Amino acid sequence: MSEHVSVDIQDQVQILRLNRPERKNALSQAMYSTLADAVRNAENDNNIRCTLITGNEECFTAGNDLSDFAAGPVGEFESSPVGRFLFGLASAEKPVVVAVNGPAVGIGTTMLLHCDLVFAGNNTAFQMPFANLGLCPEGGSSLLLPAWLGRVRAAELLMLGGVFDAHKASDLGLINEVCEPAATEEKALHACRQLAAQPPAAIRATKRLLNRGNASGVRDAMLAEGELFGERLTSPEAGEAFKAFMEKRKPDFSSFS
Repeated sequence: MSEHVSVDIQDQVQILRLNRPERKNALSQAMYSTLADAVRNAENDNNIRCTLITGNEECFTAGNDLSDFAAGPVGEFESSPVGRFLFGLASAEKPVVVAVNGPAVGIGTTMLLHCDLVFAGNNTAFQMPFANLGLCPEGGSSLLLPAWLGRVRAAELLMLGGVFDAHKASDLGLINEVCEPAATEEKALHACRQLAAQPPAAIRATKRLLNRGNASGVRDAMLAEGELFGERLTSPEAGEAFKAFMEKRKPDFSSFS
């Protein structure tokens, strides 16, 4: 259990709130473990019909805590805290809804690919800067983004790693609705309550069918990404990126081949 993730159940909706404002909700190993356990527990709890993941009006998450990245990989990816969370999201049978405001960096964007409904404030800044950090895509994004957006758009997001706003995310089909930041969570909660009121077995069956075409491919993609991601964490390029970040300077990759 992490003090930086609160877990609450209201009206058959499990609310997972990221609460580490001093680090822009950067995700630590303990936070991943809490999220993974909550997603898994929801599957076996008849009092939970839907899960909401959120942060606050200013920030969803700045992504993985870079100090954890700098420490290198934590064991086998699938059984690691982040692996358990991502695989749990990808295999969840009950619906997962997300309310996003402010920074949604790295896994803060890729986790959304495994969720059912996403509401984003007009202050949201999405980014998948894996290549910028000397790393590689994760969360099944190397499979899902080309399939959903086309290869060139996926390459733009994953290779250039630039920031894009909620309106572009909506145009790309990555989110359901652009909201005022103060209204984002309430909009998402309203959707959660609607889902919780639906016939639960019918909702689970619908979700299984929606995921059926990608299920085995997503698992294979996440395993391949996880293995390469672990290798990249200890690469000289990643070392330079992390060092530059700590020194608050632009990384210099000119000497790498």
